[in-house]
Amino acid sequence: QVQVVESGGGLVQAGGSLRLSCAASGSFIGINVMGWYRQAPGKQRELVASIISSGSTTYADSVKGRFTISRDNAKNTVYLQMNSLKPEDTAVYYCNTDTTLRYAGPTLRYWGRGTQVTVSS
Repeated sequence: QVQVVESGGGLVQAGGSLRLSCAASGSFIGINVMGWYRQAPGKQRELVASIISSGSTTYADSVKGRFTISRDNAKNTVYLQMNSLKPEDTAVYYCNTDTTLRYAGPTLRYWGRGTQVTVSS
């Protein structure tokens, strides 16, 4: 099985910064896509940013220029640097990994339990 664990959330004032980390562990041979999603109260979960193994990235329009996603393939870890935070960034942030468990096997998506980010005005 694969375990995905996020860390780094917390309370910050508007304009501040936070860095989220997410580490995948377990039995697998590779991770293609690693991503961050968020879900605010009463809203649907939405993509924040994703990064593939080659380093190519995708961002939601709402975070472009403020958030940066990166990954350390050797550590199976993905990071989300969040700058110039706004109250509307308040949400539970979830990490996911598209993971290949064995050669010629399927690629499955695993999710972490989430970490709370709260931005006060």
